[in-house]
Amino acid sequence: METKEIEKKIDDFKLILDSIKNKLDIDTKAKRIDELESISNDTSFWNDINNAKTVLSELKGLKEVYNKYDSVNTSVNDVDEIIKISRSEEDISLVLEEVNNIEKELEALKLYALLNGEFDSSNAYIEIHSGAGGTESNDWANMILRMYTRYFEKNNYDYEIISTQEGEEVGIKGCTILVKGLYAFGYLKGETGVHRLVRISPFDSNSRRHTSFASVLVTPEIKNNINMEIKDSDLRIDVYRSSGCGGQGVNTTDSAVRITHIPTGIVTSSQVERSQLRNKEIALEMLRNKLYVLQMKEFNDKLKDLKGDVMDVNFGSAVRSYVMCPYTLVKDNRTNYETSDVNGVLDGDIHEFLEAFLKI
Repeated sequence: METKEIEKKIDDFKLILDSIKNKLDIDTKAKRIDELESISNDTSFWNDINNAKTVLSELKGLKEVYNKYDSVNTSVNDVDEIIKISRSEEDISLVLEEVNNIEKELEALKLYALLNGEFDSSNAYIEIHSGAGGTESNDWANMILRMYTRYFEKNNYDYEIISTQEGEEVGIKGCTILVKGLYAFGYLKGETGVHRLVRISPFDSNSRRHTSFASVLVTPEIKNNINMEIKDSDLRIDVYRSSGCGGQGVNTTDSAVRITHIPTGIVTSSQVERSQLRNKEIALEMLRNKLYVLQMKEFNDKLKDLKGDVMDVNFGSAVRSYVMCPYTLVKDNRTNYETSDVNGVLDGDIHEFLEAFLKI
């Protein structure tokens, strides 16, 4: 590559970075980082543990985005400076290597720039529900739960399983997970829909091939002080004993809470706390969150469509298919991205699917 071509590439990098800077609102992020660092250095910071964790989580996410932008911007300026003051073959060789690195880093930054929706930077609730089919679908829903938790663990997301409804024999009928981390909703929003599994059933003594379905619904956690009036007369509140896998961590008292909002049919539940009162607070918070999202104009039509897709968990169109027999293939039917590494995907390697959805 000649010097003029390198200079042209550097100019292109600068234009891309300017666009990314505006989309990511880097200056505002820098100010917010300073504010949060000041808060975290206060002597009373750890008096409220929950608030401290929230502050540190936000600070970590902002720093990750800002530092990646700053690193690429610094690299571009350094390369620009080198090419202006030197024309030696050795320097040109180093510059070419750095240009290739910058191109890769810019691709990662472009993904952040795609995550510019109002709630993309929010934490996310993921709901998983098994479809018709009893044992088969319950086991598949549990496999999806494991797939996501493995992805969270590999990518440094914090998560909490808010509620679980166990299957009669194996697996789960449903569960709700709260995912906390950098652009959790933005990255995971494309998982909403029906997920289809084709495999030789481990529960069929004749080793026949079975097709199972489960649905996933991803919604953002909205923290900006939702002022949502909910009438007590609109609620049905059920208290039950939480289900679990056994062990000391299982809640053995009747403290799990399920809340049904009668006008909309929205159901939320929590069993993560030992306190019935605290579980009720969490379930009400989730209900306010869902009602707030539902009433927003830009989400209303979309969520109606999603609800139609998610509730119809059968042989209709699936957003993604996981085939384990007679061949191995995972294919997203919206992006056409596919891989034959089914076991890897089920072990949490879903990042390429998430990115492919963001790019459509």
